[in-house]
Amino acid sequence: MLNVLLVDDQQLIRDGIRSLLAISGKVNVVGEASDGGPVVSLCQTLKPEVILLDLSMPLMDGIATLQALQQADISIPVLVLTTFDEHDLVLQSIQAGARGFLLKDVSLDTLISAIENLAAGGSFFQPNITERLLSQVRKPTPTAFTKPLPLEPLSEKELQILQLMAAGYSNKEIATALCKSEGTVKNQCSTILSKLGVRDRTRAVLMALELGLISP
Repeated sequence: MLNVLLVDDQQLIRDGIRSLLAISGKVNVVGEASDGGPVVSLCQTLKPEVILLDLSMPLMDGIATLQALQQADISIPVLVLTTFDEHDLVLQSIQAGARGFLLKDVSLDTLISAIENLAAGGSFFQPNITERLLSQVRKPTPTAFTKPLPLEPLSEKELQILQLMAAGYSNKEIATALCKSEGTVKNQCSTILSKLGVRDRTRAVLMALELGLISP
């Protein structure tokens, strides 16, 4: 039996998820919260194996909660469970440490599979979300690069920079981490965008995640 912490501002949603998980006989809700405020404390006392986290909550939302968990050095895997699938929210969640992302209309089997994957050290991103994100990444725009796949291979250094980009680092922070000048990093980021055939950092990270070039 896997123990999870459920964080959602809607009591009805929490009741429904708890009941469904109980039916499965595989997952037990050991604690609940209506916003992110008490999550760090609950993790320290209840020690859940996975956190189910909503994004849109009053007082302390999901992104802020993920950041608080990182600051507290809590490594319990977080599965974002939300009604929103905007690619910026997905990317922000990944950058803040989420290991999975599901919409609330998923089947119980999918939810259980995601929880089991995260508890085992893996990740789980709903396939249709990934497909929609990739379609946005590849959607042509007047300012987008039009370089088709297959992509020009990225160097080891470029992959390292791309991973730092995915973690939310700025060019200045990447330069400091890699002992390079900010100008050099900026040029390398431009090269990465060109090789991936995208026009901005968000699309570069999403493309790299989809292609398996970097890990969440």
